[in-house]
Amino acid sequence: MSKYIGVLTSGGDSPGLNAAIRGLSKAALNNYHIEVVGFKDGFRGLMENRFMKLDRSNLSGILTVGGTILGTSRDKPDKMPMGSGYADMTDIIVENYHKHHLEALVCIGGGGTQKNAYSLMKKGLNIITLPKTIDNDVAMTDMSFGFDTALGIAVEAIDRLHSTAHSHHRIIVVEIMGHQSGWLALGAGLSGGADVILIPEIPYDINKISDSILSRVKDGSNFSIVAVAEGALSKKTARKVNDYKQQIEKCKNKDELSKLKKQLKKCQGLQLGHSLKLARKIEEMTQLESRVTILGHLQRGGTPSAADRLLATRLGTACADYIKKGIFGVMVASKGESTVAVPLEKVAGKRKLVPPDHDWIKSARAVGTCLGD
Repeated sequence: MSKYIGVLTSGGDSPGLNAAIRGLSKAALNNYHIEVVGFKDGFRGLMENRFMKLDRSNLSGILTVGGTILGTSRDKPDKMPMGSGYADMTDIIVENYHKHHLEALVCIGGGGTQKNAYSLMKKGLNIITLPKTIDNDVAMTDMSFGFDTALGIAVEAIDRLHSTAHSHHRIIVVEIMGHQSGWLALGAGLSGGADVILIPEIPYDINKISDSILSRVKDGSNFSIVAVAEGALSKKTARKVNDYKQQIEKCKNKDELSKLKKQLKKCQGLQLGHSLKLARKIEEMTQLESRVTILGHLQRGGTPSAADRLLATRLGTACADYIKKGIFGVMVASKGESTVAVPLEKVAGKRKLVPPDHDWIKSARAVGTCLGD
């Protein structure tokens, strides 16, 4: 009797997803004669039982292709949009898992996917996950595939913006993805020679930024590049956010808790259009013309880099090995040049943030980059 495993991709799309699907599926087919069923559009496809058999014909040629041949969505098993509301569809997902006689379900995604996969594991399913995200913020892994490609795209953008900033004597504010972690903005800013780098982990003081830019002007530099993560916060806003979070942790009253969460969401919502407001404020304080470039989903698209193809393939093939060994309830993590199986309970609900003493931070400060603090 044939053995089957299922695979889905969930959350935002990311370079390297197809490489991971290919690595997992080819290793399962070639080495262990295990057939692979791909579920379309993440957990929603699993719930709706929309699937495709992954064989040599549809795995061919996908290594270099961006996005995911399976499609993706951000739908959660226990809170799935249904009609005008939300419904817990976990039981149907469990039913479909068994309907396909799966040995295991492989969930490929970022932090939210790890959390959703963990909830399915607690329902008794054999779950194994792979870490992907351009933000590089999945806990317990050295690197998530998708990050290297996005980093290269952001660096190339900064490189190109240097010439126009220099020619027009402007301040260019470049918004880079990263709602809660600054790996991408920090790495791109440091690699691209940005003069100011703002990340969520280090709340900034607008006065420090303007002083740094004016100091450059005094020294003869007639332009500046500001690399800012979309989730970067001013010190004032960061204090409000932390205050709400502390109140939420202590709150026992359901109505008051709901009110606090709404206030927190409203406070965090002030980040929408944040880079435009930041540029205007810098222009007012420095009297230097400022322009904004928002990279947005450009960072997610296109051909994955060689590093991301290698990482995704390594993790995918290692995943097939762990399944054959009967190791479940884990995320296949990158550790140096090898892989390790990390228990999902150590990953779910966690986020890998930039430590204040990280080497990238030290290097940025050493070359005179302003971090806003």
